[in-house]
Amino acid sequence: MASPRLPAAVRAPFEGRTWREFGYVLLGMPLGVLYFCLAISFFSAGAGLLVTFLGVPLLAGTLAMCRGFGAVERARARGLLRLDVRAPEPVRGRKAGAFSWMGAMLKSGASWRHLLYALLHFPWAVFSFSLVIALWCWGWGLFTYPLWQWVFPMYLGQDGLQLYGDGTHGIYLDSGFEVTVTCLVGLLFVLLGPWVLRGLVNVDRLMVSGLLGPSRLASRVTELESDRGVVVDTAAADLRRIERDLHDGAQARLVSLAMDLGLAKEKLAHDPLAAAAMVDEAHGEVKLALQELRDLARGIHPAVLTDRGLDAALSAIAARCAVPVTVDVELPGRPAAAIEGIAYFTVSELLQNVSKHARARHAWVDVWRSGDRLMLQVRDDGAGGAAPAAGHGLAGLAERLGAVDGVLAVDSPAGGPTTVTAELPWRA
Repeated sequence: MASPRLPAAVRAPFEGRTWREFGYVLLGMPLGVLYFCLAISFFSAGAGLLVTFLGVPLLAGTLAMCRGFGAVERARARGLLRLDVRAPEPVRGRKAGAFSWMGAMLKSGASWRHLLYALLHFPWAVFSFSLVIALWCWGWGLFTYPLWQWVFPMYLGQDGLQLYGDGTHGIYLDSGFEVTVTCLVGLLFVLLGPWVLRGLVNVDRLMVSGLLGPSRLASRVTELESDRGVVVDTAAADLRRIERDLHDGAQARLVSLAMDLGLAKEKLAHDPLAAAAMVDEAHGEVKLALQELRDLARGIHPAVLTDRGLDAALSAIAARCAVPVTVDVELPGRPAAAIEGIAYFTVSELLQNVSKHARARHAWVDVWRSGDRLMLQVRDDGAGGAAPAAGHGLAGLAERLGAVDGVLAVDSPAGGPTTVTAELPWRA
């Protein structure tokens, strides 16, 4: 393995990535010929037989075959190019049976893209193979010329590699200067070859990801389905939390209050002083129950957020935080209520993390608008080391933001400081 201290241009010819890409191009030539010949033959036959019923199943079978080619290409790209492309949605007919399947196959855009790949890949594979083999052979051949230059005078009866000849005289690379220049030119080709190769396989990456993967619409549908699942799970978790808080908090306190008032009513006739003491305790329980209900309501959606917006709501959170917090909100207006609520709870949870885990002395909250995005940033001077690992609060927060096309970025090196940036769509 090449030393990482060497320049990238020197390491490139010996890196594993270069040889994997070289193997990808070498395999691409015979596979491209095979794909092209089979695809063009069966497609032409199917198109020609469309005047009869035989053309329909033949075309559907051709598209299915091309989807098989796509599976091979995705596996090859995954193994040699480290490019992971998801397979498109499988073809399913609306009803059971061969006719429904054939109709679905012929209407599948992904299947036709696989056929297009089989046709386009062949000329590109021929071009890539020819160029890479030429560069590799000439580069390494000229670079190692001083080692095998003796072959020409010993076995071919000429002074060296012929550079020019017209039948009467020729120019041979045989002097020390010429051999050195030849070696340097070969070295240039050797160093240049991997970068040319990477440029060629980048086109292959685009072709594989663009033609053999799911369409943008299908990817978006999958993403929205996943986001919908996150929203449903989040809503269910919030309902369970509210139910638990009501059952274990205010409800239990009100039940105890009712029992105390019942006992006070029984003692009122024969022991008014004890009844008065119990009523006084019940009054205190009422205050605590009201406070718990206020906290619960604030956790659902605080009134200050509805009435006065993010600036006042975030200032209220900062005032309750265990760490001194500086809040700076610069917004030209108010986003949609749903986005405003998500922004509020995002900052609230981040400040709770600062209070519980950061061991910080100060925190800062900045909110601003950038184009059509609402930006939130929470910084602290604590110990750092925060990461959105699975099962932790930051990971759940990232999922919630992702459900509305938001993004969460965490920068928290060990020793601090920690900067968490959230980005949400601005929906006025």
